[in-house]
Amino acid sequence: MSRSKLLIILLGTSLLAGCAADYLNNYDTMTLASGDTQKANQLLQTVDPYNPASNNTKIEGDGARSVAVVQKYKLPPSTPAPTTNMTVNVGSSGVSEPPTAAQ
Repeated sequence: MSRSKLLIILLGTSLLAGCAADYLNNYDTMTLASGDTQKANQLLQTVDPYNPASNNTKIEGDGARSVAVVQKYKLPPSTPAPTTNMTVNVGSSGVSEPPTAAQ
């Protein structure tokens, strides 16, 4: 076999192998998005899917009120915490126990 015929055969087989690679990328499995075809097609054909108010860049607000809200979260409350008349005993009840003998 001549060298040119071998080169043509190798070139032909490599071209056919390139077509087979695309065929192997198709799988017969289910994906997580299975069943969403109708919803996806509906969204693709929607003229303007966004809320019309999302184009409004002029957001109305009161600057002084916003500053007061931020300061409220930054600063601790000015009123002291309420005191309670509760007694918590930790430890023994105050009854003395007789001393134990040393070993």
